[in-house]
Amino acid sequence: MIPNSSALFEPLTLPCGVVLKNRIIKAAMSDSLGDGRGDPSDAQIRLYERWADGGLAASIIGEVQGDPHFAEKPGNLVLTTTSNEAQFKRLAEAGKRNGAQLWLQLGHAGAMAYPPISTPKGPSALDVPGLTCGALSLDEVQALPAAFAATAVRGKDLGFAGVEIHAAHGFLLSQFLSPLFNTRSDGYGGTLDGRMRLVLEVVDAVRAAVGSEFPVALKLNATDQLEGGFVEDEALQVVAALDGRGIDLLDISGGTYFPGARSASDSAGGGPYFVEFAKRAQAVTDMPLMVTGGFKTRAAAEEAVASGTVDVVGLARALVLDPNLPRIWAHEQGDLTFPRFQNPGEGAITAWYSMRLTEIGEDRETDALPELEAAMEAYVSRDVAREALWRARFGPA
Repeated sequence: MIPNSSALFEPLTLPCGVVLKNRIIKAAMSDSLGDGRGDPSDAQIRLYERWADGGLAASIIGEVQGDPHFAEKPGNLVLTTTSNEAQFKRLAEAGKRNGAQLWLQLGHAGAMAYPPISTPKGPSALDVPGLTCGALSLDEVQALPAAFAATAVRGKDLGFAGVEIHAAHGFLLSQFLSPLFNTRSDGYGGTLDGRMRLVLEVVDAVRAAVGSEFPVALKLNATDQLEGGFVEDEALQVVAALDGRGIDLLDISGGTYFPGARSASDSAGGGPYFVEFAKRAQAVTDMPLMVTGGFKTRAAAEEAVASGTVDVVGLARALVLDPNLPRIWAHEQGDLTFPRFQNPGEGAITAWYSMRLTEIGEDRETDALPELEAAMEAYVSRDVAREALWRARFGPA
């Protein structure tokens, strides 16, 4: 029986009227379980089924692309008019078992699109170690809000319960927010008002397209953690500008996957990463707040919600270690032990968790966790194998 005194397991009514059954959401990750052709695989469908059965309120599928030429990885999903709708409907159905919801994260990798299958383009041209990209034309930028909206409508029509607009972690919309990525001289660059313009236009277009009763979340960096980049004071101004625009849940995270940068999720810190920023955000918005990153114990998650600092906790890697964690916490059965990695290479920890997700989706996980080096090799080789499948489906980058 779920303890009635637990703030984590109280329902939450979003501004659009949709009710989350509790305060735990599986935050978006690039699960890399698409079939290599942009469609859901059977393992991916099973993965979200298992998360739903584990007791969470909702899962968010990371990096669902509306354009196959700006993908983050060849394991991404691509939702267009040519997608395998039957598989997407199976995925939507699996994710709503046990009273859960399944939302799509609307993605566009922009400058960090995967070069073997994509055409990297960001707000501005860049040529720096590890990253080369062109600049989006004004016409291409102005077409983006309608493109995001079209993907959102397709997801709604196929049975998904909500969408999240991805404006964090160094992907396209967060690139527009960052003065490191965005040096445009037109109306989409320069001051913060110009740099946030595209984000606001995408939000308005998506909300108008899906209607007032469909959940629309937005993931925003508190900071991109790069010197000279997007900082907390700017993020608070973006939060204030988003207030009143129909966002049902503001998902606060941070960091970037810019080559060589340290991911916030790789931090060695012992607690949630962005709770203090959430406290600051409360002063400028009435939107429900979700914080993603660093929740490793039930006590920390409980405190964040019970204190009123956040409305929802976003869990990612914790739910890779055990997809049944919400049910475990509901019965006060203890916390997880997180693996420790000694001197991991760039991308190795992400690869390790991705391959663990594969094990869960294929119902073959064991207590013996994958070896880091073997996981990295499997992760890289799988992407290489998928590149040919992707190009066969979508054509050259």
